[in-house]
Amino acid sequence: MTTIDDVKKEMRKLEVIRSEFYALLDVSIPKDKNGQFDFSQNSTIDAEDVYKNFFKLDYQARKIRGLLMEARDIHPS
Repeated sequence: MTTIDDVKKEMRKLEVIRSEFYALLDVSIPKDKNGQFDFSQNSTIDAEDVYKNFFKLDYQARKIRGLLMEARDIHPS
């Protein structure tokens, strides 16, 4: 059975991966005067980098979902 401490450990990993993903966006996409991503400048971003970072984020989220379901004995219907 998965413990809550295991889930917390994986959640911390998720936060690191999420921060890395947003850091990639921050350096790749310019921002407007309000600090929002400005897509109107048609900047390019490396699709392979986006995919790799998103895949890590998605994988970690799915991993946590499974751990939470096991830790709390949740069975999908």
